[in-house]
Amino acid sequence: MEDPMSQTARRLPAALRPTRKRTPDEPARPRTTRHAVALPIRLLVMLVAFVLMVAFAVVLARLTLRPSPASVHLTHSNLHPGSSLRAYLNYGQPLDTLRQIGGNVLLGVPFGILVPVLAPRARKMLRVLALTALVMLMVELVQGALITGRAFDIDDVILNTTGALLGWLVLGRRLGRAVHRRVSVEPSS
Repeated sequence: MEDPMSQTARRLPAALRPTRKRTPDEPARPRTTRHAVALPIRLLVMLVAFVLMVAFAVVLARLTLRPSPASVHLTHSNLHPGSSLRAYLNYGQPLDTLRQIGGNVLLGVPFGILVPVLAPRARKMLRVLALTALVMLMVELVQGALITGRAFDIDDVILNTTGALLGWLVLGRRLGRAVHRRVSVEPSS
């Protein structure tokens, strides 16, 4: 028969239970982990993030993969980081420069926010940035090789990746941690 004090202690959350030191001959009890957020809520959040990522992919495709025949004579590929940025800053109209640079940064922000929610193993900053850079590099390659009036620009990839970094810093890392956070739980006796 268990004393009333032990029964009460067992009902308390693990963090509030009284602890006792184990003896040297007593084996350590394995700790288990569980998610801090209930599975239905996690699935709902991940579903919403997936829908938003699909919507973002559609917007990205419409913005970047639409032919621009009138721009054929103006386009040129840029393989030198910073080259087109300097051109925009030095020779472009302020509003056009803001649209070009700001637009490319904004295109990367959804990656920084949604990837940590969708892919728990890709929650770390470097993985989010690598994934964003890879996807945007593929978009730029398709633009340069297949789309009339569009060209490959490495500065666009850099700006998109910068946007992903901003999205990750502002919201993505917190959302990823909240949705996929695990807490340790001591197994009950």
